[in-house]
Amino acid sequence: MNARALLACLLALSPLGAAERPNILLIVADDLGWSDVGWHGGFGKTPHMDKLVRTGAELDQHYVQPVCTPTRAALMSGRCPGRFGPQALSPSNLRAMPLGTTTLASALKSVGYRTHLAGKWHLGARPEWIPNAYGFDTSYGTLTGAADPWTHKYRKGNPYEDTWHRDGKIFREEGNATELIAAEALKRITQGGDQPWFMYVPFHAVHTPVDAPAEYKQAYDGVKFHADPVKHESRLRMAAMVTQLDAKVGAFVEALERTGQREKTLIIFTSDNGGIEGLTNAYAGDVPDSPFNSENDPLRGQKNTLYEGGTRVCAFASWPGRLKPGKISAPLYVGDWLPTLAGLTGFQPAQDAKWDGLDRWKVLTGEDAAPAARTIYIGHAQGRSVRHGDWKLIAMNKGKPQLFNIAADPFEQDDLATKEPKRLEEMRARLDAEAAKDDKVMPADLKGLPH
Repeated sequence: MNARALLACLLALSPLGAAERPNILLIVADDLGWSDVGWHGGFGKTPHMDKLVRTGAELDQHYVQPVCTPTRAALMSGRCPGRFGPQALSPSNLRAMPLGTTTLASALKSVGYRTHLAGKWHLGARPEWIPNAYGFDTSYGTLTGAADPWTHKYRKGNPYEDTWHRDGKIFREEGNATELIAAEALKRITQGGDQPWFMYVPFHAVHTPVDAPAEYKQAYDGVKFHADPVKHESRLRMAAMVTQLDAKVGAFVEALERTGQREKTLIIFTSDNGGIEGLTNAYAGDVPDSPFNSENDPLRGQKNTLYEGGTRVCAFASWPGRLKPGKISAPLYVGDWLPTLAGLTGFQPAQDAKWDGLDRWKVLTGEDAAPAARTIYIGHAQGRSVRHGDWKLIAMNKGKPQLFNIAADPFEQDDLATKEPKRLEEMRARLDAEAAKDDKVMPADLKGLPH
């Protein structure tokens, strides 16, 4: 069977015909807290995203990993990151996934999509590990975990300090990182042609160093965030960066409407983990520290914790005419997006891809309004958690396990580990079964490399 015939067969398996396959705009915010945004009643002004939430599907229990590299590995692969080794469970500039891994980009490319990335990669900072090696036609932004919004540099003195690139070639460019990334994405989504596209936009916003151009700070003229002027200025920079992120999302929507693509474009938005409430700036540039930064209330915890504030994030999906307005409370996992989009577009892996995520399209459309309980496993360098139905177990490497009923206690205030011994035993068994699938050994060729 030739490639054209094979593609036709795959599309026949899709719930949509070839002409109906959507463009896919996947936006990932960095370190965005639960209460940083308007639709959660937070301090940030986010009118464009608020509107997308009102008119689309609000994903109220969308789970991710508690830190960045692991979430991005799960998003790209549909697998729990620990399956690839311990290097994928922590923020790292090492290769998170083996070359040849089926990714969102390679899957969509194989069924006729053009594939682009503008923003932060953080799945391998060496030239042989760039996004183009994993299915992207083009890539632009940073290969490392973060960068100063003005200098575009990583941590001073790090081997990967210079990280701003186009298709893996490092270069220097003037301008604000968020503005530049949005401009690149706009160029790709408005370039025309009949070929469907996948645009992955993992913004650096609102990761430290936290700052935005003055025009976004002006949106908060007259607002007093804190009596301490240093903390006020810190929160002002954070609020401005949130609003800048929102403005870029609004610009994407306007461009899609202007070019007649809005009704054939699925927009997906998520953060990579919860927000961090205060932090120092370790990156090469002049942006101050952020002692008063993000908010995750009323959720417990923050980035780098396994509580809800670290792993349950701001998320929504929008596709006019396809996804009805409303709040979806069924638990979803960041690793669900690859199997979900594969089912939507007709992609089938040549062999078992061992996805941990599930195809959740019927949940998103409301066809499956009461899905069966499923297991969400989240590995972490310092412990792990598992959720099944309403129950969640957190087991850190040190200390006693904690058991919560998330339906009755969404803010994780009542540890039931001693009161529910049978439930604890059941959840421990689920956790152990998932943890056993992880690869505990780092790939040999990564040992000794800078990260």
